[in-house]
Amino acid sequence: MCVTQALEVSSYLEFTPDGTAIDAAFVTGSLNEADQNAVEEALALTDGDGEVVLVSAGGDEAEEALRAGLTMGAHRALRVPLSPAELADSRTVAAALSQAVADEQPDLVLTGVQASDTGGQSTGPALAAAADLPWATVVRSLGSDGRTLTARREFEGGVSELVQVDLPALATVQVGANQPRYGTFKDKMRAKKAEIAVLTPVDLPTPRVVLTRMSPNQAGGRTVQMVQGGPAEVAARILSIVREVQ
Repeated sequence: MCVTQALEVSSYLEFTPDGTAIDAAFVTGSLNEADQNAVEEALALTDGDGEVVLVSAGGDEAEEALRAGLTMGAHRALRVPLSPAELADSRTVAAALSQAVADEQPDLVLTGVQASDTGGQSTGPALAAAADLPWATVVRSLGSDGRTLTARREFEGGVSELVQVDLPALATVQVGANQPRYGTFKDKMRAKKAEIAVLTPVDLPTPRVVLTRMSPNQAGGRTVQMVQGGPAEVAARILSIVREVQ
């Protein structure tokens, strides 16, 4: 069960001296929204007969998300240390997480469908590829007979499909798939005291996405353009706009 910490930025912010991150004083972190649904789905699937193990990639701050998942009822947690630069590349993150998957040998790997702060959706499929697992994305509900995973996927316009994949497998869980539970004060104290194992990643690939600098949004004053015409005309106009702003 892979989780991540989502950041909420205050209305005023400052960046670190190297410009590659937002100063921690101007952000608050919490367990990613879709990951809450994924943890709930994992707990419901095990229903007291199995173990839910959380894993997150990142620095010490990633442990906040892990402890939030432990408060919900997960049994164990481990962290794979990665630098902010490494976290910018989903392929590197997936390679690190795949080492935890290889160590734990789970029947099912769950992730949230996307990160609520960056909107990234590639880590789940990238992890499936790195761990050589069949996968299903945008899952609304899950069921398993111990050999096969049955997943209902949800798309735009009220369309859904039912798929089956052999276990072990990976699924990314949609926001709103269920109602995540809230732990008691006793659960929170247990999670606060829980030991979080650290798995040192080895042989990580060279990141292909490199975060060089962050800056405030300068989009103010821009106007919206409605592009008319057929597919070829629209594509040509979009290409022209992209070239104009480069």
